[in-house]
Amino acid sequence: MKRTTMLVVCALALALGVGTAWAQVADTYKVDYFANANTEGAPDGTLRIDNPGTSGGDLCAAIYVFDVYGEMSECCSCLETPDGLQSLSVDYNLTDNPLTGVILTTGVIKIVSTPPVAGVCPAPTNLNPTPALRAWATHIQTAYYTITETASQDATLSTTEEKRLTGGCGSIHSVGSGKGICSCGSGG
Repeated sequence: MKRTTMLVVCALALALGVGTAWAQVADTYKVDYFANANTEGAPDGTLRIDNPGTSGGDLCAAIYVFDVYGEMSECCSCLETPDGLQSLSVDYNLTDNPLTGVILTTGVIKIVSTPPVAGVCPAPTNLNPTPALRAWATHIQTAYYTITETASQDATLSTTEEKRLTGGCGSIHSVGSGKGICSCGSGG
């Protein structure tokens, strides 16, 4: 009887510990989309990122931009100070310098919250996922280019996905000759 009770207590403790770790991991990774970017007559979309200060200091928004086929087009890392608001243009900061030279109109934006190294945001090729960043994006809808805005969605950052993001960005930095590097916009 004591052994069964001990096993149940251990299993419960393990389950609670995994639940806590799961919540922390989920808060490090945001996913969003953009549509009708770089489209004549359509307004520019905006990605806004805030560091609410809950991590205790500055953070970096490691940003990865993908085309509709899942190929990474651009990546960069932007400093986010506590309570600072970063505003990035989809047309001019996130899709203006594609690796392949093909300007994107539709795609996906992924953001990983990670601390700076020696006060600077290095290329997002090595991450230390740290919960905190919040993000919102405007979406340019097809019907009359109506603008909607939503919070970026939390996703769980798996080890496989982290390696794919950092490896893809590392390749851009090593072979892109300056192409494929997005820029950080205004604020911080």
